Amino acid sequence: MKQHGRVALVGSGEYLPVMQEFEESLLAAGSSRKYVQLATAAGQESTNRLAYWERIGREQRERIGADQVFLPVFTREDAMNEELAKEIDGAGLIYLSGGDPHFLAQTLFDTPVWRAIEANWRAGSSLAGCSAGAMAMGPDIPNFRKMKSEGSQGLGLVTHIRTIPHYNKFFKWIPDSAAELFLKAPAGISIVGIDEDTAIYSDDLESWTVHGVASAHVLSKDHSAKYVDGDTFKV
Repeated sequence: MKQHGRVALVGSGEYLPVMQEFEESLLAAGSSRKYVQLATAAGQESTNRLAYWERIGREQRERIGADQVFLPVFTREDAMNEELAKEIDGAGLIYLSGGDPHFLAQTLFDTPVWRAIEANWRAGSSLAGCSAGAMAMGPDIPNFRKMKSEGSQGLGLVTHIRTIPHYNKFFKWIPDSAAELFLKAPAGISIVGIDEDTAIYSDDLESWTVHGVASAHVLSKDHSAKYVDGDTFKV
């Protein structure tokens, strides 16, 4: 018997046609057609931007035939709302989209909404995070302005992976000195770079499978390994 639902870490492309097949597979792995979408990471952005997240989430819902619940959790006060937390119950897929990973983790950590997310995942809901959402699910989140081995507190659901989303674009602009510091993760933490329009997913948090048009990269200071669509690796 599975002890929890599927987890997906996505480099980019949430709610877009390029990820339609993948999001459908995550929904199918869950227990219902209920698709709960949280744009919490974008909570500091404009109302127009938040409307954008709701719109593209609705468009994806229409493409895959799901039942959309766009949950308006944009502040910590929202995340403390028990009624909003109840809206997560029975989800087939819960999705944390992009924005600011630090704000996302700070907003959700130790709140009724996060407890509902985790409880439903443990009951079998699929849980996905894209870009900021993927970063926030790790044990810590690196701060690019104050690079050191330990970052700010993450949500800690994926306890042993620090995710670098947009990986194939990220290292085109980051200075070598910052990249070297980024690779100094705390002991026991693996660094995984996920290219754009690409994801990794797992049913046991140990064995991960790649989906998408590009690659996933398991990184260290002295060695890296690259995996493509359909490949499976362990971290």
